Order: sequence, then C-alpha cells, then structure tokens
Amino acid sequence: MKTIRIGVIGVGLIGKNHMENYSKLAGAEVVAVCDINEAEAKSVADKYGVPHVYTDYRKMLERDDLDAVDVCLHNNYHAPVSIAAMEAGKHVYCEKPIAGSYFDGKRMVDRAQELGKMLHIQLGTLYRKETKAAKALIDGGELGSLYHARATGFRRRNRPFVDGFGTAYFTRKETAGGGAIFDMGVYHIAQMLYLLDLPKVERISGKTYQEMDMDAHRKAASGFDVEELGLGFVRFAGGVTMDIIEAWSVHLGGFEGGSVVGSKGGIRLPAYGPGDQKFSYYTTRCDIDLDSTVDLNMMDLRWHRLRENEDAYDSSQHHWIAALQGRVKLLPTADIALQTMLISEGIYLSDSLGREVTAEEVAERSVSLSIPV
Repeated sequence: MKTIRIGVIGVGLIGKNHMENYSKLAGAEVVAVCDINEAEAKSVADKYGVPHVYTDYRKMLERDDLDAVDVCLHNNYHAPVSIAAMEAGKHVYCEKPIAGSYFDGKRMVDRAQELGKMLHIQLGTLYRKETKAAKALIDGGELGSLYHARATGFRRRNRPFVDGFGTAYFTRKETAGGGAIFDMGVYHIAQMLYLLDLPKVERISGKTYQEMDMDAHRKAASGFDVEELGLGFVRFAGGVTMDIIEAWSVHLGGFEGGSVVGSKGGIRLPAYGPGDQKFSYYTTRCDIDLDSTVDLNMMDLRWHRLRENEDAYDSSQHHWIAALQGRVKLLPTADIALQTMLISEGIYLSDSLGREVTAEEVAERSVSLSIPV
C-alpha cells in the first residue's frame, strides 16, 4: 500500500488527537506540522517524530511531497485554509463542521470539484458500529420506506470553557459560528442524513436557547454568544422529516438515542450520554411486535474477517487514508457536512425570523464568516 504523506495544520486539542490517531495508522506518515504557537508545534513534532515544523501554513503548502493536509483549526478558519491547500494541489481532510457558514462550506465543496481534489470532513459517527448496522438494515429493506428520523445529543452541564474544559473559541460566533448545534449536532444530524441517503432539504424550523446559569467571570471572559440548546424540525423532499434536539447544557438526566422509522421497521441508536441504551431494531412478524438487539461486536468481527477493506471504515482517518490509497471510494462526507450546515444555519435563521424558512432562503442569506489567515 502506498504511504500517504500528510501535513497537519493546527496542533491544539483536536490536532493532537489526529496526530495520535495517525501514529497508530498504517499507511499514514505525518511529515510536517504547522501552528502559530511554534513552541507547541515543536513539542508535538518531537513527540511524534515529525521532521518539519512551520508557523506559516502557506510555507508548508509549498512542499511538493505532501499528498494531503489535515486542517485542525476553529470553524471560521476552515474555508480559507482548506481552499488554499486545494489550490496548492493537496487533498484536504478538515475537522467538523465543514465551516462556520453554509456559504463558506459551499465554497469549499465547489472548489474541490473544480480542482478535482478530495475533500473529506471528520464525521466520526458515520463509522460507529451502530451506524453500520443501521445502514445494513436500511439498505437490506428491513425498515421499508423511511419517513422520519430523530437526531439527539446530550450534555447536562458541559459547555466549553464556562464549565471548565476547552477554550472560549467554541463559545463565540466570531470564531465558531454557533454553539451546541455546530459542535455536537453536526455529528448526529450528519449521521441521520447518511442513513436517510442524503434527502433534499426543503424547509426548516428551529429555536435556540441560552438560559442556564454560568460562572460570571468565565461567561464574561468567554464572550459566550452561542446557544447551549438547539431544537429543529426539517422537511425533506418526498415527505421525509427529521426532528433535532442538541444540548450542551440542560436540566435533565439524558435523552434517548437517535432513531429512524420506516413502514416495516425502526431502529434506535444508543444514546451518546448517560445510560446503557443499546442499538435496537423493531418490527412486526406474524402479527407479533418484535424488539431485537444486535451483537455489534460479533457483527464487526465477522465483517472484518469476510469483507475486503473493512478496515477502511474503522474511523474517519482510516477511511481517509484508504481513499487516498485508492482502496475504497471516499464517502460523500463533504456533501453530508454541507447539508448538515444548511440545516444548522436554517435553525438559526428560523429562530431569528420567528418562522419556518426554506432551504433556498438559507442559502441566499448565508454569508462568509471566514477569518483570513
């Protein structure tokens, strides 16, 4: 297998996570890192044996031995850096969400198509065992005609920075674009879009909240101007619908996991939060209601034994490297991420206007939030 040579831009919390994953991934070699914090970049490079360190990503992009770059920056930096990398001839793997706005995400997708470059967005839920099981049941016709999905994400009191972890970059529209919907909702909305086979968005309704108490000093320091709770309802072409609830902070003990229902059956995904809820499949046979659980670990073991290139779906980074090696076709993560952004921005627009909005309105009103770097 060809070894893929990678440059990583940004060595903060997410960048370090990506570096650790690459260090365990056969076929991937990180040859350069870049961060405006030179000392931190050198520390990370030393830890992982990376030979080249940069503080200017443009200089790193001049290298002709890089197959791809990994953009691990805050949301509103994604578009300018990713586009510059593609224009320099590199394929791009970018952290979620695709960008800070639909406008910027669309620019990234369009430029990738124009330049013939792979653009892959980190959507980790697509590679979970329960997502694979759900997709297999759906593709096998076991749910029949799909008509509704629910995307959920729960934290009780885990807002970035103000609740004691992460940085204030997550809590400001200026750098993040949004709050719980952009930070966590992207994973769960994208997961549902993938299972629904990316239906066309028609209309969106939504509401956001920031109501719970915060430490006064941290709130002032954070400039917290994003939502801690977001709600949405989406109508797709063909009559399919989806409801959304995403919480950084809410006075409850948990949410049920996401779900997809069809004319012949339904699936419930595990809750990503408290509780021991398992993946389950519901159907009717011989006029008997059946509730089924799945041994996801045995499913995963069997598929790895029998299916060629099954390792290419073990994680987002596994998939990225396998696609660059030509072993598998890249999943349409950029398209899924862009549609996720359309829905997310639609929730914000609906809230501000106090009414349901169309997909066309969201696209027309979306503006660039990119921060030049």
